[in-house]
Amino acid sequence: MVPTRSEFLHQSLPQKLAFYFLILGCCIYAGWRFFERAKVWRQGKPIDWKPSYLQNVVRYIAAQRKVRNARPRSGAPMHLFIFYGFLALLLATTLLGINTYSPIKFHQGTYYVVYEIVFDAMGLVFLVGITWAMVRRGAFRPKVLTQEWKDVWALALLFALGLTGYLVEAARISNHPQTWDASASWVGAALARGIPNISDGGYVAIWWIHALLVMAFIAALPHMRLKHIVMAVAASAGSPERKYGVLQPISLEEVEQTGQIGVAVAKEYSRWHLMSLDACMECGRCTEVCPANLVGKILNPKRVVQDIAGVAGTETPVAGAVSEEALWQCTTCNACVEACPVLIRHVDLIVDARRNLVAEGKLAGTGAVMLRQITSTSHAWGAQPGSREEWMKGMEVPLARDKKKFDVLFWVGCAGATDPGAMKTTRAVAELLLKAGIDFACLGNEEACTGDPARRIGDEFLFQEMAQQNVGRFGSYEFKTIVTPCPHCFNTLANEYGQFGGQYEVKHHSELLSELIAAGKLKSAKPSKGEVAYHDPCYLARINNQSDAPRALLGERTQLNEMGTEMERAYADTPDRRNLAEPEHYGRKTLCCGAGGGRMWMEEEPNQRPSENRARELVATGAKTVALGCPFCRIMLDASIKQVSEEEIKLIDLAEMVRDANA
Repeated sequence: MVPTRSEFLHQSLPQKLAFYFLILGCCIYAGWRFFERAKVWRQGKPIDWKPSYLQNVVRYIAAQRKVRNARPRSGAPMHLFIFYGFLALLLATTLLGINTYSPIKFHQGTYYVVYEIVFDAMGLVFLVGITWAMVRRGAFRPKVLTQEWKDVWALALLFALGLTGYLVEAARISNHPQTWDASASWVGAALARGIPNISDGGYVAIWWIHALLVMAFIAALPHMRLKHIVMAVAASAGSPERKYGVLQPISLEEVEQTGQIGVAVAKEYSRWHLMSLDACMECGRCTEVCPANLVGKILNPKRVVQDIAGVAGTETPVAGAVSEEALWQCTTCNACVEACPVLIRHVDLIVDARRNLVAEGKLAGTGAVMLRQITSTSHAWGAQPGSREEWMKGMEVPLARDKKKFDVLFWVGCAGATDPGAMKTTRAVAELLLKAGIDFACLGNEEACTGDPARRIGDEFLFQEMAQQNVGRFGSYEFKTIVTPCPHCFNTLANEYGQFGGQYEVKHHSELLSELIAAGKLKSAKPSKGEVAYHDPCYLARINNQSDAPRALLGERTQLNEMGTEMERAYADTPDRRNLAEPEHYGRKTLCCGAGGGRMWMEEEPNQRPSENRARELVATGAKTVALGCPFCRIMLDASIKQVSEEEIKLIDLAEMVRDANA
C-alpha cells in the first residue's frame, strides 16, 4: 500500500459544504476587520520611500534576525519555537490544500512519509514554545510584558489548535490503521495507542473540534495581539531603508499645505508608521532597553506605540495620549528601534510629535535656551564664533581658509571647541594627524553647529538652516574626507546632510586613526588586562555600527560590527582572550549615557539620570580607566562616575590614549 491519507475522511457532502461555508465566512470576517483598520492607516501621509519588500520579509520575518540577535532572557528562544512551529504547521496545511484541490496528487509515497515525520516534529516544537510562553507568563512574567485575559485566551487557543491537530491524526490512525503510520506519524501514532479502535463518528467529532478551533482562531485574529502574525509581515515589508539615526525632513511646501509643523494627531504620521503600530505584540523588548525607563522615568516605548495606536483615527492629540513629559524624556538612542522585532520606529514617532510641540512654543527651560543659542551664535553652548580657535593655542593647526585644498577636513564640533575635557580630545586628534603626516585643515571660527541637537529636540527648520549654511561653507573648499571625534556630528554629516545636497565621506576619528595604525603610521595603545573599559557611544556603535575601530585603538581585534547572536556570544564567552574589561552592555547593545535627543541641555532629576546607570556598569567592570569616543558621553559620565564611586576612575578619550602611546 502506498503511504498516503484521505482528506475529509468519513465526511458527508453536507458536512463538507458546512465546513467550506464556515471557514469562508471566518476568512471574510477577518479580512473585513483588517480592511476597516486599513482605512485608519490610509488617513496617514503617503509613503515617500521605496522599501526592499522581499529582502525585509526574508531577513526580519523568515530569518527572524531581530529575535535571533536578542538576549535569551528576553524570551527569544521561546518565540523562535512558536514562530517556526506555527510556520511549519501553516506550510503543512497549505501543502495539503494544494494536493486536495489540484489535479496532481503528490501527497503520497516517500514524500508523504517525510512530510509526516518532519511536521510531526515541528508540531511538538510549536507546543513546547506555547507551553514555555504560558509558564513564563504565569510564573516568571517580566514586568514589561503586558498581561490581559486576551493573552491567556490566545495562548490557550494556540495550544488547543496544536493538541487537537495531533488528536485528529491519532484518531485517523486509530480508525483507519496502516502499517506505515507508526514510523511516519510518530507523535500521532503514540497518541493513537491511547484511543484504540475509535469509531467513524468519534473521528468526525474530533475533526470538527479542531476545525472549529481553526475557525475561531481566524475570526479572532484581528482582535488579538496575535494579529501581528499578519501585520509584522506588512510592517517589515514596508519599513524604510534609512538608518535608525536618520530623520525625515519636513519641507516648507508641506507646512504651507498643512498649516503646521510635525504631528499633532496620529493621522499626520505616514501610512506605514500607522500600520506598523498594529504590528506591535507588546513584548516589551523596547521598554527593557530604554535608558530613560530603566532609571524610573515615565517614558515607556511600548506604551508610546500603544497610546498612539489607541488614538489613531481620532482627533485626540498625540502629545495628550502619550504625555509631553514622556516625549521630552527620549534620548533618541534608538535602543528601542534596534530591539523591536517588527521594525517599529519609535524615535520617528516621538520626534515628529516633538516637532509639533516646539512649533507650538511648548518647549521651555534649558532646552529652549539651547535653541536660542544656536540661532544667535551657531553654537549649542552659546559660545561666540571667535572662540572656536582657542583650543589651537600653542599648536600649528592648519586652517581651511589658508589652504583651500586639503585631504581631510577636521570637524571639531561645539563640544570639542569649548568643553575642557572635549578640547583634550581635539588637541590629541590634531597632534596625531600632524604626526602621521595627514594633509588636513580645520574650519576654526568658520565652523558652526551641525544642527543635530536642534533636529533631535524637534526644531527641524533650525536644523535645516544650519545644514544648508554648513553645506554652503563646505563648497568653498576642496577636500576628500571629513573626520570628527563627535558621533553626533558624524551621524548628521554622514547620513543627513545628503538630504540638502551635502554628500561626503565622513569618518569618526577612531576609524581614521585605526587606518593609520593598520598602515604603520601610528601605534595603538596597549593597556594592561582589565585596566580599561570602553564605553560605546549610541550614535557610533548602535546607529552607525562601528564598534571595531575604537577597540583597534586599544589593541583589540574584534568583529562586533558583524555582531550576530553567535559572534556576540563568542566574544562574550572569551574574556580571557581580551584585555578590555567590557561592561554588561556593549557594541550595538550599549547603554545610553542620556545626552542624546537634546537631553544634554535639559535638566534631569538627580535620581533619574541615565548616565549614573551607565556609570555603575562601567565601575562594575573593575577597570580604573574608562575610554571614550564621544564628547557628550564624556561630559555626562564625568559627573556620574563621581556620584556612584568613591574610587578614582580616569576618563580619557581614545585619541588621548593613542597619542600617549605614540609620544
